[in-house]
Amino acid sequence: MKQKWRIPPTQGLGFKLSKGQTVRITDVEGEQVADFVAYRDNDFRERLDPGVTMDALHKLKVKPGDLLYTNTYKPMLTVVTDRVGQHDFINPACRSEMYEVLYNKKDHASCYHNLNQALAEFAINAPDQHYPVNLFMNTVIHPSGEITVESPLSKAGDYIELRAEMDLIIAVSACPCSESACNGFKCSPIDVEIM
Repeated sequence: MKQKWRIPPTQGLGFKLSKGQTVRITDVEGEQVADFVAYRDNDFRERLDPGVTMDALHKLKVKPGDLLYTNTYKPMLTVVTDRVGQHDFINPACRSEMYEVLYNKKDHASCYHNLNQALAEFAINAPDQHYPVNLFMNTVIHPSGEITVESPLSKAGDYIELRAEMDLIIAVSACPCSESACNGFKCSPIDVEIM
């Protein structure tokens, strides 16, 4: 049976994904980042790890057929389809403290809070920080070493599909940053569908 949700702008969602199932994450209006974290269903110490994934793949960009790995170097998800080809593996989830430092805004909605809320219903404790795969996020590393976040390359209806290689608990946040090009200076919804 298919399951489908629409995550409203600036909010989050938690759900289970069984081994062999595929989830499609869709950028509904375009230029919207979706912070994506995953935990092994029967052992929350094992989680999706972007750093390990980059290390195992020897690259910053994934393509269909590539694996996403856990913090213990086990295959967790396989990229099945990717209509965008540009995602971020290096930035942590935005959090209220970040908005204070970068934009002088207090108590701002954040992916850190959204992910914590989404995972709480599965009794997963809040970590000190989330290190998600930031789907559709367009982070550019310049030859000078400078890092900039540009508007996402995703257009309305673009998506990525990921197949679970183990039973998972997943959380997704429709990033609430409208202060920068991260989401094209506006926040919009994200669709999630278990195929």
